[in-house]
Amino acid sequence: MRSAAAEEVIDVAASAGLQAIEWGADVHVPAGDVSRAAEVRAATERAGLAVASYGSYFLRRGDGDFGPVLASARALGAPRIRIWAGWLGSAEADAAHRAAVVRSVRAAAAAADGVELAFEFHGGTLTDTAEGTAALIADVPASTYWQPPLGMPDDVALAGLDRVIHQVSAVHVFSWWPQRERLTLEARADLWRQVFARLRARGRPYDALLEFVPGDDAASVARAAATLHELINP
Repeated sequence: MRSAAAEEVIDVAASAGLQAIEWGADVHVPAGDVSRAAEVRAATERAGLAVASYGSYFLRRGDGDFGPVLASARALGAPRIRIWAGWLGSAEADAAHRAAVVRSVRAAAAAADGVELAFEFHGGTLTDTAEGTAALIADVPASTYWQPPLGMPDDVALAGLDRVIHQVSAVHVFSWWPQRERLTLEARADLWRQVFARLRARGRPYDALLEFVPGDDAASVARAAATLHELINP
């Protein structure tokens, strides 16, 4: 819902029975605009919703200025900031790139002082595989999101989740197959049932964040939310 006003996003989320929103720095809550962050926080809370996290683009394009990101996250009341593990995939990144990412994340974590940092689990970054994600998190104070990698069969995707599940704080929930073709959430219900079974077995809370719906259609959010509730609570 990048093209929608924040107020519309809130209305859609509340009407669909969702509980929280991750606000993004790309459109709705720009990094450094603390007054806008405070406005969005107030509007979210008035609707009875929580701020799940702040979806930043820290380190995605080599941007290492964490100050504006942290200021907006605090004004937004976000308990977690989503960050990126650099701008090169694990197969093409050299030791210098990895070391630079580690230094930046360690410095950001020290500044965050109580706000959790969590990596986007995404292609074209150092967290593009479960193995790479686990190795990076071993070197920095951060957790990770998880989502099914593009084109990966369910059993392989679940094996990857098993590899990093101890470090997962949230999941991006969507249904793409076989590549970027957007399907309804129920189209991959078998995968998500197994994902949520694994998370329930951990005995701790997680954020399950609807990231995409077919056609970016706000009218589809209610259907996706209903499916999500069914999958989480079988």
